[in-house]
Amino acid sequence: GLCLLVLRVFIGVHVFLVSCALPDSVLRRFIVRVMCSVLGLFVRQSDPQFRDVNVRVYIANHVTQFDHNIINLLTLCNTPALNGAPGFICWSRGFMELGVTGSRAELVDSLKVYSSHRGNPPLLLFPEEAATNGRAGLLRFSSWPFSILDVVQPVALQVQRPLITVSVADSSWITELLWTFFVPFTVYQVRWMPSVPRRAEELSEDFALRVQELLAMELGVVSTRLTAADKTEHMKRLRHTSLLPFAPGSQPLAARPRMPSSLTSVAPEDVRITAMAQRVKEVLPHVPLEVIRIDLAQTSCVDTTIANLLEGRVPFFPESKEAGTDLPAPSTSQAAAASGIQGSIAVPSSKPATKQFAKSPVERHLSLQERKRALYDYARR
Repeated sequence: GLCLLVLRVFIGVHVFLVSCALPDSVLRRFIVRVMCSVLGLFVRQSDPQFRDVNVRVYIANHVTQFDHNIINLLTLCNTPALNGAPGFICWSRGFMELGVTGSRAELVDSLKVYSSHRGNPPLLLFPEEAATNGRAGLLRFSSWPFSILDVVQPVALQVQRPLITVSVADSSWITELLWTFFVPFTVYQVRWMPSVPRRAEELSEDFALRVQELLAMELGVVSTRLTAADKTEHMKRLRHTSLLPFAPGSQPLAARPRMPSSLTSVAPEDVRITAMAQRVKEVLPHVPLEVIRIDLAQTSCVDTTIANLLEGRVPFFPESKEAGTDLPAPSTSQAAAASGIQGSIAVPSSKPATKQFAKSPVERHLSLQERKRALYDYARR
């Protein structure tokens, strides 16, 4: 793999120079396609007869950072640069710079003007706006690519690679390029689908959803409602979880809370915090649940949070009795055990711990110690 990587880096420079020097034509695309096969990039297309020369917008699913370069080897098309600063890197990667840095409405207006000139190549757009591995499902299509023109042509893209996964979340395009040079080969399968016109009085959102369903059916995956923003938020949660001092994976198996079946769609970190917060709430029913969750997010330990709440390191306003009536009350045996524990503790005053603030510092200290011991014994039992 390292030998292939070093060799293909030098060959890749020649491929880049040839693609820049030759004018765009069928001959240039053929030469570059043959040279890319030396780099391990093999492109196959299915149903090329469905490609409509009159369609000005191609819609494709997004798998790798080089999807637009691969489809450019088959037909001339341009992909606008949506992210990243314009410059040499943007141009060298094959993106089209429009000079629009504003909202999506300005981008759509600019693309409409571009598509109105018949001499310009067609547009290749990725409504998912984020790359996936293409094996599970499609991200929700954005509606703005479908508001440019009333006819689009879907392009189904599948990528296969031995040994190494095709697309890794949160990896840069340079990393993907080096892995492409490292592995023996990467096969891109491009399938052209019949063009899809907009129906009468059909909204752009409905048009995008219909094309998404067609592409998902062609690829044999699920059409999800997750967006690129959801993927970004998911990656932030994963990075935050990996930086926690007590990661979920570091807990012993017996100490991990069981995940209810109704919470399988929730993030694992949120489920863990919720389960631990309920355990603290059973011990300290007068403490607000939100205060418990905030402290657990910092400590990731039930005992530490209980100690912080009992010793006053976490300020809070106790909940009223009426607000806590719907909380699960401890069983009779648990209450009897707790009272037995409290009664067995040798303290100067035999009366139970009061909820009112004692006037004497000695009484306040004894009451605190009594509660702490009772709670620790209850937790151990």
